[in-house]
Amino acid sequence: MLNFSFANPTKIHFGEQQIAKIKNEIPADANVLVTYGGGSIKSNGVYDQVVEALNEHTWFEFAGIEPNPSYQTCMKAVSVVKEKHIDFILAVGGGSVIDGSKFIAAAANYDGEPWDILAKGGIIKSAIALGAVLTLPATGSESNGNSVVSNLESHDKLPFASPLVLPKFAVLDPVVTYSLPERQVANGIVDAFVHAMEQYLTYDVGAKLQDRFAEGILMTLIEEGPKAFSDPDNYQVRANVMWSATMALNGLIGAGVPQDWATHMLGHEMTAVYGLDHAQTLAIVLPRMMAEQKETKRGKILQYADRVLGLDISDEEQAIDQAIAKTEAFFHSVNMPTRLSDYGLGAEVADKIVTQLERHGMTALGEREQVTLDKSRAILLASV
Repeated sequence: MLNFSFANPTKIHFGEQQIAKIKNEIPADANVLVTYGGGSIKSNGVYDQVVEALNEHTWFEFAGIEPNPSYQTCMKAVSVVKEKHIDFILAVGGGSVIDGSKFIAAAANYDGEPWDILAKGGIIKSAIALGAVLTLPATGSESNGNSVVSNLESHDKLPFASPLVLPKFAVLDPVVTYSLPERQVANGIVDAFVHAMEQYLTYDVGAKLQDRFAEGILMTLIEEGPKAFSDPDNYQVRANVMWSATMALNGLIGAGVPQDWATHMLGHEMTAVYGLDHAQTLAIVLPRMMAEQKETKRGKILQYADRVLGLDISDEEQAIDQAIAKTEAFFHSVNMPTRLSDYGLGAEVADKIVTQLERHGMTALGEREQVTLDKSRAILLASV
């Protein structure tokens, strides 16, 4: 097992009617900014619950944070933070709203050009405190310090991370996910699954507990994910999916193990250039990434085939091929396409994305830094 430091101070309130708990989690004298997206929270009852919980607080709201939150929109919110002297942000939505709110929290206190946080790794010295009410389980952003923000002008989609933007608390009510469109349900399941795979499907370092944790998340998503479509109002199904998404990226399964993230890096560029949903890009890339890297990942793919998929691994080559095929079949089982051609895209994607990767210095990706630009191109061409 590799050395690691682990701390996750986010308090989780999980279950039905837990949104009321935010009343006691935000300081009574705080000026609160409630951030959200397109307004679906006003039709599914979440907004009303938040309003009721904040009835003794001074609060303002900022709507319109996009899927793949934009730098431009976030900076408008930063202006509101400064104008209203905001000292607590409550992000109400999915990973995009929470990611955008993290950037707002950091940018509002940043001494310099806020874009440098993303483009130049600018050091965050302080941030506005924030909490989250999760409406779309997917990214795990509700209990980690990670964020990804897009620049609409330059077609950049870049990440940053800081413990200073880790939410103080998060509310996870599975009931609020009942009304999600199927596309968003599929996105969330796939995103969570690939998060677990990026930390699990690397190479063995003797981290047995982390492996078993990751396998449990993968198995739960494979078992429960399709049920979210066939039995959409099943509380236990939604609860298991929601908790799996949180646990997939709260730092626990990644502690002390090598991590990959090459699939994510290719995916970010595809979203920035072509506007595909984040999870759509992951479902396209991961099976081809597994195939391209099957020798360096051989041991873990076989372990995945055996423990998670229940395959006979006596014929290793056949087992690896079956594991890749079953992974792609799982994506199909949650209504997620897995080819560029499914979105009207073709081989032209390869050169454009490789150019983006080179521009961002992503020329040696993966847990062993073996995913070169040539390999990235081959993966994208195989994804057509």
